[in-house]
Amino acid sequence: MEILLVLIPLSVVLALLILLALWWAVHSDQFDDLDAQGQRILDED
Repeated sequence: MEILLVLIPLSVVLALLILLALWWAVHSDQFDDLDAQGQRILDED
């Protein structure tokens, strides 16, 4: 049962880090135009 004292806070911190990374990705326009990079390689120079 003592391991729960370590695992529960660790899982909460990990979840917060994941949410922070997702928030950063959304607010730094990482998901703006998902199709442009796929189409760019097909375009001729």
